[in-house]
Amino acid sequence: MKGIVFTEFLELVEEKFGLAMVDKIITDSNLPSGGAYTAIGTYDFAEMLSLLTHLSEQTSIAIDDLLLVYGEHFFSVLARSYPQLIEKYKEPIELLSSIENHIHVEVRKIYPDAELPTFEIVEKTEQALIMIYKSSRAMSKFGLGLMYKAFAHYNANATILLDKIKVDGTEVKFSITQN
Repeated sequence: MKGIVFTEFLELVEEKFGLAMVDKIITDSNLPSGGAYTAIGTYDFAEMLSLLTHLSEQTSIAIDDLLLVYGEHFFSVLARSYPQLIEKYKEPIELLSSIENHIHVEVRKIYPDAELPTFEIVEKTEQALIMIYKSSRAMSKFGLGLMYKAFAHYNANATILLDKIKVDGTEVKFSITQN
């Protein structure tokens, strides 16, 4: 997993819960990296899972809820750091439907070894999108947070339903209807 995902996660934890919480979850996680991340580095997903688990234990907030908030935060990071990826699109449905064939292509140019989820478009209209998310990391709630923030970015509203295709969350159907 790319380091930017770790560095931004720890920044969010510091912003929401303070530096002491960052230190606590890093210490409790006993990480091979020691919790020292660089944005361009690559780290084991198990470290992120450990950080999330310990943050959840400390805050009594479910991991899925933490991932949702983190996804919303991360969209802001992407919009600020890579505005050309976001501003190419005039509508959130267009942006979301381009994840696999444009955005992930561009991400791979920046981070060639990035392990990204896949998004298969099942159905698309001007006001609706159905897509299948697949990832061994089962971080669909992170994706949901990104989607919510994408609609907010375009001053639009949507109903987004998440249905697990596989019980472990490694395959999920997102049904999006712009209101």
